[in-house]
Amino acid sequence: MVATKESGQAKPQNNTSAPPKDAADSSFMSGSDADISGDGTDVIKSDGYLEDHRAYFEKRFAHFKRWVRDIDASEGGIEKFSRGYEDFGLHVTENGVRYREWAPGAKAASLVGDFNGWDISANPLVRNEFGVWETVVPNTAAGSVPIAHGSHVKVSFVTDSGERVYRLPAWSTYVTQDLAKSPIYDAVFYNPPHKYAFKHKRPVPAADLRIYEAHVGISSPEARVATFKEFTRDMLPMIRDLGYNAVQLMAIMEHAYYASFGYQVTSFFAPSSRYGEPDDLRELIDTAHAMGIVVFLDVVHSHACNNVDDGLNKFDGTDHCYFHEGARGRHELWNSRLFNYTHHEVTRFLLSNLRYWIEEFGFDGFRFDGVTSMIYTHHGIAYGFSGDYNEYFGGGTDEDAIVFLMLANYMCHKLYPGFVTIAEDVSGMPALCRPVQEGGVGFDYRLTMSIPDMWIKMIKELKDEEWDVGHIAHQLTNRRYQERAITYCESHDQALVGDKTLAFWLMDKE
Repeated sequence: MVATKESGQAKPQNNTSAPPKDAADSSFMSGSDADISGDGTDVIKSDGYLEDHRAYFEKRFAHFKRWVRDIDASEGGIEKFSRGYEDFGLHVTENGVRYREWAPGAKAASLVGDFNGWDISANPLVRNEFGVWETVVPNTAAGSVPIAHGSHVKVSFVTDSGERVYRLPAWSTYVTQDLAKSPIYDAVFYNPPHKYAFKHKRPVPAADLRIYEAHVGISSPEARVATFKEFTRDMLPMIRDLGYNAVQLMAIMEHAYYASFGYQVTSFFAPSSRYGEPDDLRELIDTAHAMGIVVFLDVVHSHACNNVDDGLNKFDGTDHCYFHEGARGRHELWNSRLFNYTHHEVTRFLLSNLRYWIEEFGFDGFRFDGVTSMIYTHHGIAYGFSGDYNEYFGGGTDEDAIVFLMLANYMCHKLYPGFVTIAEDVSGMPALCRPVQEGGVGFDYRLTMSIPDMWIKMIKELKDEEWDVGHIAHQLTNRRYQERAITYCESHDQALVGDKTLAFWLMDKE
């Protein structure tokens, strides 16, 4: 993939700084921030056709600012709010292991695992007024951590109907699968005695990105799942020598169904154990940084796996914990669940998920998957976009999802200058890649999804002398003014999903 710039677009800032460390320093993230003091209609200056939708942009920007102000007032700023991974889940403290979980629909809860013989009465949780449950497993008599590194844990809830259910903690950072026992994943308490320490400075993403799209599991020529360590040893030197300055990793968040290519996420904070331990991923990214290569993560916040036993579906026994209730909470084509972006705790979970991958692993950018599905209530299913602006700003637009993406982009760019965000959108939503302070959604780039389809179609269906150079030139330059794009010849959509790579279309089996 190659990044292309439109005239008038500012280059990314050439520093990657640490975020403010306390709430007082995050005042710039409040509703009084000068960057968001406008009304969200500056995008009209570069596209006069948006004038007819001025009221829409004003309403959307007011919605966004209301979220920022509410977070500032209730949480001490978005910088603190997005560190939920430091509060929720399992954490070692001076007094023991603290566990905190949001499950408003549950009537009782307890932490169980190898450490207490799976006794539901040993470590009950106490609920607060916001539906957050908490307990502390005290240290042993000798003062050591009460839960052993590598042991299995679960949370047990009593639902509103009185049923007892067992779930993987939603903020699990490591989950494993033992197919000899069950296909269902187990949560593992990950507390290694020596956590991997990063050795190399993070490079700044270049203005001329050359992105190598990669899937760790299929990176080996052998018929097996490759590992993080093998990718670090074998693939990173090749990627560097080929001249790429960025690598985009797919299928990192844990997913129960391997054939989903990582797009049916079950545990959002856990790197897939198929490839190794979390520290192996840290080493991979650190090694890439030493080579001057930045690393992007495929982020799947557009939907979640339908699994109950090892996913977020029906987490607290209800249909609507993390997701919309009823039909709105289901993607019928993907058989998955759709997040409720209007909820305070869901927004905390997802924004904290982004911060976690940046802070804990050192990712330098995100490629957001399924943006088209997120930003329209029809999810783009059986919908052909003609380019009429009413298609983008009419009744089919999901303002709640768009505002969430505005929050995500605003946070990433404010806290980490130079950070890169990429949108996988096939609809051509105007202002998707304009800054949030102008009223845009805030992405740095969108993927030019039609170009790889064009190359495959031409190679499959046309003789060389039938290529239309005018059509090719139009497709390669058909981008919105002042909105940057990532242009590529092929991606996994062409190479793996029911087709062949460009190389094999050219040479084939012969």
